[in-house]
Amino acid sequence: MRARMNTRLRWKVLMSCRNNMRKPVRELLSKNLCEVEEWNGDEPMPRHELLKRVAGKNGLYCSAANRIDRELLDAAGPSLKVISTFAVGVDPIEPQLLKERSVVLCNSPGASMESCAEMTIALLLATSRRIIEACLFAKSGAPKSWLHLWMCGPGLSGSTVGIISTGCIGQAIGQRLKPFQVRRFLYSGQTPKPGGENLPAEFVSLDDLVKQSDFVVVCCASTPETRGMFNLEAFRKMKKSAIFINTSRGGVMNQDDLVEALQSGMIGAAGLDVTTPEPLPVEHPLLKMNNCVVLPHGMLSAMDMYMMAAQNLVAALEGKPAPSQVTL
Repeated sequence: MRARMNTRLRWKVLMSCRNNMRKPVRELLSKNLCEVEEWNGDEPMPRHELLKRVAGKNGLYCSAANRIDRELLDAAGPSLKVISTFAVGVDPIEPQLLKERSVVLCNSPGASMESCAEMTIALLLATSRRIIEACLFAKSGAPKSWLHLWMCGPGLSGSTVGIISTGCIGQAIGQRLKPFQVRRFLYSGQTPKPGGENLPAEFVSLDDLVKQSDFVVVCCASTPETRGMFNLEAFRKMKKSAIFINTSRGGVMNQDDLVEALQSGMIGAAGLDVTTPEPLPVEHPLLKMNNCVVLPHGMLSAMDMYMMAAQNLVAALEGKPAPSQVTL
């Protein structure tokens, strides 16, 4: 009798989106006595399906594509104990509602640090060295121009790089830029961070950072304070040759203002891993500009994030401190 009780499934878990690591994730959850219901579609679970299937579940394993609000919590009912997302940002989630219902929220910070930092470096090189533009030209078969400075762009060597946030991702970006002989690192945020001293980087105001930087790299969290922070006013303060990189969230920039800044020559170029919406419509102006490189959000290596989210879910269901539990 005791053996049968020990192997009895204790928790009902809904995986609301398909991912490449679902087999190891499912195995981890099943090993820890979770009954797992999976979504097998290539796209995130439609809202109506999510509302239907979350009823009676103890845990929800989801992505940033799923909006967690009062409607969903009502549909889940009192059995829902844990929401674990394989994402860093928790902006689609209303934390106060979770707090009211004693639902634990977990995210996956740090798991994407390496790949996000590498993708940021790729965008810096692609924009500054005009790599996409040059590649398309080579494929076109058009004759090469021998004009001086043709297809040339600003280099990282000797430049000033400004990083918005020096959290783990900001620090990882800075460390990877050191071999490029960047002359000066600047960073801004609410307060100076110990990580800034490790580069070393100078703590400055946002105004000073955008005015002085050759490259402005945004990797901060999406908060009410950061949403829309890069607008025409900010772009006007930047150097005309400056390159703007955003690998945080699309909402931190005013996209229409960015289009104007790029089209008018207010700034030199932009590299984006995030947009609003995602993906952008194919006719969007940003996708038609030579001085803008846009990548689909989610090119990060998410294997560690998937497993971290599953480990968080199991720990929280068992009433243990989760490795990455969000303070509500």
